[in-house]
Amino acid sequence: MTQLEEAINGKITEAMCQVAAAENLSPEVIRQRVAAGTVVIPKNIHHAFAARGVGQGLTTKINANIGTSPSHFNMDEELGKLDVAVAAGADAVMDLSTGGDLDRILKSIITHSTVMIGTVPIYKTISRVFAANRDCADVTEDEIFKEIERQAEIGVDFITVHCGITRQSLKTLRQSDRLMGIVSRGGSLMAEWIIKNDAENPLYARYDRLLEICRAHDVTLSLGDGLRPGTIFDAEDGAQITEMITLGQLAGQAKAAGVQVMIEGPGHVPLNRIAGDMKMQKRLCGGAPYYVLGPLPTDIAAGYDHITAAIGGAIAAANGADFLCYVTPAEHLALPTVEDVREGVIASKIAAHIGDLEKGVPSAWEKDRKMSEARGRFDWKTMFEVCIDPVKARRIRHCSEDRDRDVCTMCGDLCALKTHDRTFGKKK
Repeated sequence: MTQLEEAINGKITEAMCQVAAAENLSPEVIRQRVAAGTVVIPKNIHHAFAARGVGQGLTTKINANIGTSPSHFNMDEELGKLDVAVAAGADAVMDLSTGGDLDRILKSIITHSTVMIGTVPIYKTISRVFAANRDCADVTEDEIFKEIERQAEIGVDFITVHCGITRQSLKTLRQSDRLMGIVSRGGSLMAEWIIKNDAENPLYARYDRLLEICRAHDVTLSLGDGLRPGTIFDAEDGAQITEMITLGQLAGQAKAAGVQVMIEGPGHVPLNRIAGDMKMQKRLCGGAPYYVLGPLPTDIAAGYDHITAAIGGAIAAANGADFLCYVTPAEHLALPTVEDVREGVIASKIAAHIGDLEKGVPSAWEKDRKMSEARGRFDWKTMFEVCIDPVKARRIRHCSEDRDRDVCTMCGDLCALKTHDRTFGKKK
């Protein structure tokens, strides 16, 4: 049985206990939220690791994307990215590889990982087709579902599937005045297949077959936003909303079939619309966990899009987003390096923590209080332990001329805290 089915039947699983311990909540609370579909525990029955939950009332989770491309593939490098992402605090990693020995890469990542692993199965499906000098339109329904089943058997914990790219949503897209069209790689591939074959999306038409595979292995569905906006000018247009309505309906069907499900979201969204977008998704999708890329509130920060995404991600998390997909400095430019991966995770962790403060997550507030108290008593050891990136904090401090004194080089002997203590006395 899946985590969802166990929860509905009143059973508390080991995975629910692991999530409860990590979140400092009771297992019964976790069970109730899983049963309601507002929390998911992405954990394939074939993948052994400490489970983590995503959703209502839990800390905001972070995903890091890694993976090869047809022009650059190195197994050791990808495993290095995985290690760096987890060490920096990622709660999940998605393998988006499209080049090299795809099965070997995915198996190695799952075996090596201590966190949940996600994929976009259509990437590998089409990559295999292209490698055989076939066209996207030549892909068969069986090839799509066999790839999904293969990955489920290997141990993938959650999969992004673009079920909302339908003939109807593409009709809405054609009637729109989008500036950039389809920017989702998986979404564009499904759109090409639909149009060239003059047929409905198999992931939508045969959704029951998809649910059977996921239920058999307890794979969590991440319903992909194939029509997400790729520029702030396309945010919340008819195509995006049409797809989201469809995803909400499909989420309900998944839950009825005992399959855990979360919804993916934008993308590029102007700052003043991010909060509303989060709330709209929760209404349309029955409170299913929301997994967002960024979002990015400006389009012109190439090289710094990890910062742009952190700004948008903090607002998104504060207003209900449950899962942030990181953005690296290489976004829109190149395949991320190991250092890009690290910077992307740290930026997203900052955004998630700010969101958790606004959500009133007790553990988030306790961390900030602990940091403030440590600063007040010049407790550098505790400061490093509490901060999001202790490696960088220690490095900066070590390079300071005042590293052996209880001051920072900025203020030195003019330290405001020391002046306060001389004036008012130290706090007991």
